[in-house]
Parts: sequence; structure tokens; C-alpha cells
Amino acid sequence: MFDGLRLVHWKPDRRSDGYLVLTLDRADESVNALSRGVIDELDSMLERIAIDLPKGVVIRSGKAAGFIPGADIKGFEQIEAKGQVEDWIRRGQLVYQRLAELRCPTVAAIHGHCMGGGTEMALACKYRVASNDESTRIGLPEVKLGIYPGWGGSVRLPRLVGAPAAFDMMLTQRNLTASAARAIGLVDRVVEPAMLLDAALGILQRRPIRPFKQRALAWATNTWAARQVLAPQMVKQVARKARKEHYPAPFSLISTWQRSGGLPIHAALKAEARSVVALAKTPTARNLVRVFFLMDRLKSLGGKDHGISHVHVVGAGVMGGDIAAWCALRGFSVTLQDREMQYVQPAMDRAAKLFEKRVKDPAKREATSARLVADVEGAGVAKADLVIEAIFENADAKRALYAKLEETMKPEALLVTNTSSIPLTDLRADLRKQSNFAGLHYFNPVAMMPLVEIVKHDFMAPEMERRLAAFCRAIDKLPVPVAGTPGFLVNRILAPYMQEAILCYSEGIPGAVIDKAALKFGMPMGPIELVDTVGLDVAASVGKIMADFHGQVLPEAFKVEAGKRGKKDGQGLYKWENDKAIKPPVPEGYQVPTDLEDRLVLSMLNEAVSCLHDGVVSDADLLDAGVIFGTGFAPFRGGPIQYIRSVGAASLKAKLELLATRYGSRFTPRPGWDALQE
Repeated sequence: MFDGLRLVHWKPDRRSDGYLVLTLDRADESVNALSRGVIDELDSMLERIAIDLPKGVVIRSGKAAGFIPGADIKGFEQIEAKGQVEDWIRRGQLVYQRLAELRCPTVAAIHGHCMGGGTEMALACKYRVASNDESTRIGLPEVKLGIYPGWGGSVRLPRLVGAPAAFDMMLTQRNLTASAARAIGLVDRVVEPAMLLDAALGILQRRPIRPFKQRALAWATNTWAARQVLAPQMVKQVARKARKEHYPAPFSLISTWQRSGGLPIHAALKAEARSVVALAKTPTARNLVRVFFLMDRLKSLGGKDHGISHVHVVGAGVMGGDIAAWCALRGFSVTLQDREMQYVQPAMDRAAKLFEKRVKDPAKREATSARLVADVEGAGVAKADLVIEAIFENADAKRALYAKLEETMKPEALLVTNTSSIPLTDLRADLRKQSNFAGLHYFNPVAMMPLVEIVKHDFMAPEMERRLAAFCRAIDKLPVPVAGTPGFLVNRILAPYMQEAILCYSEGIPGAVIDKAALKFGMPMGPIELVDTVGLDVAASVGKIMADFHGQVLPEAFKVEAGKRGKKDGQGLYKWENDKAIKPPVPEGYQVPTDLEDRLVLSMLNEAVSCLHDGVVSDADLLDAGVIFGTGFAPFRGGPIQYIRSVGAASLKAKLELLATRYGSRFTPRPGWDALQE
């Protein structure tokens, strides 16, 4: 059947019962990322299959890791650089449509990850069967790359499962379990992994008809009238979370479906291709693809071998307790220590809520809870491979604790501090084994923030950095190695931004106006709300450290009143009710200062340039990655240094010089700007 075809990635098996099984096992990768070679081979096989039809076709993966994680992003980046995006999109559509038009039944047998182009391939099949393994996840996450499904996914999914469920998947990038996929009609059957092939063959034999209710919903929600009603509602929902000028892809997805969702398949595919090709050429898409690679780089740091099984955390406050709970959730044995049980118990209660939310299986939740043990006496220190100190920010107290810990720690155990700003040279001086000491700086809330700073010092062993990076990956965090200077990377860059916001507020600029300016730039939260969330006391403490570091005086505006520290007191710069900021209305006719956005954003950019110049991180990409994943800095802008390069370092430096004449020396361009103009 396939005589003369040179198949490298696909393994066809024409069975004696007349069915054909196509197994994808990409030869040059550990996963089945869709490359030009994979697609071309599939096209060649489909051409032969159409001539010599089998009784049915099963498409499955030969990789234990999963089905297909999507298109090869590295390959896509090269295609985009060559200006071949339209050809690539149309090529994928053509091959998948050829699969969809086969005159025999087809079924995708899904196990493990099935994302993007993999899900679109499954949608081009007549049927889908999935394994009930925990690793099985089905999704269409292309929106996070600044585009949307362009190989027919945005056309076929609404017609299969109905518009509401389809757009919920595509707009939120939500990955579905096998059972959730079946519930919406995306998957026809869910079985044990060992039964996957047999179940796929069984479906080909029986050719089941989907329930009438599912078919009726799919039809009704895609009619012209339904599209005109649903599309504006979806636009409103998206607009609450993203600006069209920042993230055009979800808006384009909705409008394309609204206009062409009822067209014949070939016309609808053409509309999809035009829209996706246009999006792929936008700066947003290029920067979001860049962010994907930055994340990939952070994930690759350190490898997998960390040699850590038991973690002991000292300090059961919000940070320490949540770090301990997260480590237990990710499979580590954890002991949590504080002075008395009354300080540990709130952390255990928060952990229980986290486990209830994240672990649905009762037996597995019980096992997760059992991995976290309250340890007031500190018995876990002697067993720990990693000891994490997370007590209050006082260098003397931390040094005293280290001396006590070293009396019982294993000689090879690692000791790390979660300090947010104290230089490690101030903490390591009295340690017996300084080479096994480092900073491991988490961000609040631990369960939500993906970044962890690995804080280095001059006596730290290189192997320590590698092991800590591997540990971060094991707990599903992104590590960024940083120098142990005050504020490290993220807090050093955030401090002047928050300071400038407080100064603006003290000048009488309404908090809501300040926050709106930052949100307009693309920040996930306004700086006034951020200061209240972090706590005015914490902001003042970090601000004092950074002011001392830069030889400046902390402004009087940082004065903290008792009972008014922010969200935790219910009152700060804003009043807080039910965890929400109550922002006073802006006076009618208020004129927003024209340089407000520049004051906020350039404060961050100036410090980012300074950090790069001072070697806080080893290169600009690591700086951009750390600031994006640590602060939420507008991902569509690609990071502070990428933004500076795209706008022009010379013009931004000139703006800083103008601000310095208006507001003082804090805006004087730091060393490093000239290097970015080269």
C-alpha cells in the first residue's frame, strides 16, 4: 500500500481484518511535535489510502508520553522568519481536510497530552477515543501564542461540541481530562490505557451515532442568529480580561466565527487561514512565541537530578506554610516547623484547602496530606535533604537560626533562605558550609506565581545552583538564577515602580487613575492595588533596602499607619472588602497627567537596564523571563529589555532625562542604556 514511500515518522500497519493503524513516532524527538516532515508523510499516506481504502483508520501515538503536543514551535518560528506562515497554515489545513474527507471511518486514539495541532488532527477524524489516565489532557492553547487554532480546529470544534463549549476551550486555553472531553461530546469513548487500541477498532466496527441532544446543541449554537447573539457576549467576557490592542487573537477568533461559522467547510477554512496568518505577523504573536521559548529555557535549567526527597521548612507564616504545602502537593515529604503549634496550624489549614482544590481523588488527597507533617520540635531537620528558612526579615535572627540548624543538619543537606531582599553575603558569613547555602526566593501567592529566584553568592557551589534548578522543576516552578544583591531581580525592578506609584498617589493623583495607566500598558494589576496587596509595611521595608542600596532617602510618602497596611488590615491606600479593593471614584473632569504612564513604566525599565548592566542575571533573555514570570510584566511586549529594543533605547533614555528635569535624580538614566543602543 505504501510501497516506495520513505516513512521516517509514521509506522503503518495494515491488519489482517482490513483496518489500518497509523502510529506516529517522530524519529528525531522525544515527543510527537508536528513538523513539516510529519505532515508531509501523513499527506503522502492519505493520498495512497484514498485510492486503496481500508475498512477504517486508527491514528495513535508511539510515544509513551502522549499523543501530539501540537506543532513544533521552533519549526514555526523558522517558518515565520522565512515569511512562509500562510503556506504552512494552508498546508496543515489541506492535509487535515484530506483526512476528514476519507471515505472510510477514522478514529484518533488519544493517550497523554493532545494539544493544538494534535487536537486538530483528532477533530479531523470521524471519532475520538481517549484513555482515562491522569496524564491525558486535550486542549487548544494557541491563544497564548497570539494566534488561534488554524488547521481547522476553530471551524470543526464549534460544529462538533457547540459554540459555548468550544469557545470556552479555545479562549481560556483550558485543558480537558478525557471524561470532561466526553461530557461535551469531543470524545466518543473513554477507556483504560491498555484497552485504547481495541476500543478504537471497536468504534470503527460499530460506528456509533452521537446523542441527538449533542447534535442539536451543536447545530443550534452555530446558526446565524445564535452567532449574532453569542459573539458579542463572548467579546464582553474576553474584554474583562484582555485588551484588544494588546491581545487581538481572541477577538479575531470570535469575529471570524461570527462572520463565517455557517459557511461550507472550505470557505470557513479559508476565513480561518486569513485571520490566523494576519495574527501570526503581529508583534504580539512574535513576543508571545518568544515568551514560550523563555519558559522553555527556564524549564531546561538543571535537568532532573536534584537528590532531594525530604524538605524541612522553618517558619509557618504565609510564605513558609504555603511553600511547605506546595512541596507536599508536588510529591515531597515535608516537615513544617515554628515556635508553637498555634503558629503551624493556620498553615496546615490552608494546606488542606489547597489539597482539596487541587487533588480531586480522596485517596490521593489523603496521601498528599500525609506528606505534610507539623514539626514544632524540628525533628525533620536531621532527615532533610533541603532546609528552607522562611522566618521574618531580620538578618540577625536568620543567622542565629542557621547556627542552630547546622548542629543537626546532614552534612550534605542544602540550606536555603526565602529572604526577599537581604543580601546573602550578610547571611552566609558564619555558616560552616557556605558552599551549600543559597537563596530560594518564592513569590506570593506560592500556588499561583510560577517563578522562583535562585539567589547566588560568591561562595556557593556551582552544583548547588544546578540541583536547586532541578528541584524547582520538580515542584513545577520556573527557576531564574540571580546575583545576591539587594532586592535580587524581581523586587529590585518592582521597588522603583511601586515607589513612583506611591509618590504619584501622595501628589493627589487618584489611585484608580494610577492603576488604570499601568493596566493600559499591560500590567496585570495596578501598582496601588499591588502595594496594598503586598502590604505597605513590606513595600516600605523593601523600599528602604533599595533606597539605601542606591544611596537615596526613602520618601516620606512611605509612612505606614497602624492598622492601615493594606489588604491584610482591610485598609491601606484603598479600603478592602471581601478581598476586593474599593476604589474611590475619580473626580468628574479630572485631567490625567500626560506623563503618568512614563513615570511608572520608565521607573521599571531604568532599573531593568541597571540590573542587566550590574550582572544580576547572566543575559537579557533571563532578565525578561524573570520579570515576566515574576511580576506579570506585559507578556505581549516580550519583557523589559525586548520592549526597550523594540521602541528604541535612545528615545526612552531621552524621556528619562526629561523626567529627571521635572521630578528629580531618581529618573537619571542608569548605566547600561548606551549598550542597548548599539
